[in-house]
Amino acid sequence: MSYKYLTGKCDRRRHYIFVWRPVNMLVVLALLLLLGGLVLRNSLMPVNVQKAMEISVSVPQNASTVQIAAILEEEGVIRSARAFRLYARVQGLDGAMKPGVYKLSTAMPVSGIIGMLTKGPPDRIKITIPEGYTVVQIADLLQQQGIADRDAFLQALDRLRQPVFLQQVPVSQWGLEGYLFPDTYYLGSQTGVDKIVEMMLKNFGQVIEEHDYVRQAEARGLTLHEAVTIASMVEREARVASERPRIAGVIFNRLQLGMPLQIDATVQYALGETKEKLLYKDLQVDSPYNTYKINGLPPGPIANPGWPSMLAVIQPENNNYLYYVAKPDGTHAFSSSLAAHNANVQKYQ
Repeated sequence: MSYKYLTGKCDRRRHYIFVWRPVNMLVVLALLLLLGGLVLRNSLMPVNVQKAMEISVSVPQNASTVQIAAILEEEGVIRSARAFRLYARVQGLDGAMKPGVYKLSTAMPVSGIIGMLTKGPPDRIKITIPEGYTVVQIADLLQQQGIADRDAFLQALDRLRQPVFLQQVPVSQWGLEGYLFPDTYYLGSQTGVDKIVEMMLKNFGQVIEEHDYVRQAEARGLTLHEAVTIASMVEREARVASERPRIAGVIFNRLQLGMPLQIDATVQYALGETKEKLLYKDLQVDSPYNTYKINGLPPGPIANPGWPSMLAVIQPENNNYLYYVAKPDGTHAFSSSLAAHNANVQKYQ
């Protein structure tokens, strides 16, 4: 009797386990599917809607969905490369995305991004070249925006010297420094580096022709190259638009007296970096661009000036200033004597 009781109890317990185990598994599976769906849904949402950022992304020729997903994740426009790949596969868009340069936003969901990539890049890409950028900075900007390879752009500068106004420009390391006019440009998605350089040179040529700039420069005893060189220094030194003609006046005053220009921006150009404050050892750098060590103008422009700085050269302020020092607010204190200048240095630096 005891044996039968135990056997019956044992059988009922096994039956209980047999009935509920599949149910438990189904519940767990359902929860996992629900959780996975929520995770996937979240991974397909925008990265940041509140603080949306526009990011330029370049999709290479023949890039796979795996490669594109990795690029987008690295650029910070999608949350998950894996979720992106899965969505593309489910939607039947694996391999349907087209190469080119795209302006994407962190406020875009994956569905919107894939929609743009399958449609193809826009016909025109907008890029603004800031006034005072060097050719190296322009090259870096073009690469950052996914428009052109940095080194390919710099190499193009050595090949392109067709415009008439460049015939008198000396050949140097960056022979086109100063002549790539800062402006907003609209480029085709497949525009090559040669075409980009040609557009900037053409723009410069149109500006000087429109304003009869060469003749006005010659009226001040300057060649075009000398005028652009001075304009580039004005561009890099001035932080306030109203001070451009005044700084140009200081440069002309010092040139007339045979004084070294001692312009910090030329030292920074020689160093190849922009420093907030130059050290004494920086001023000793051996370079034809270092206007602390040479008399007269450097061999060429130190940046690509905009029209206001170019205008300041042919219409400088008539003053007797020989010195200036930067104030904390970005303006300058100008003086006519070394004693007054030293007092300003003590006051503002």
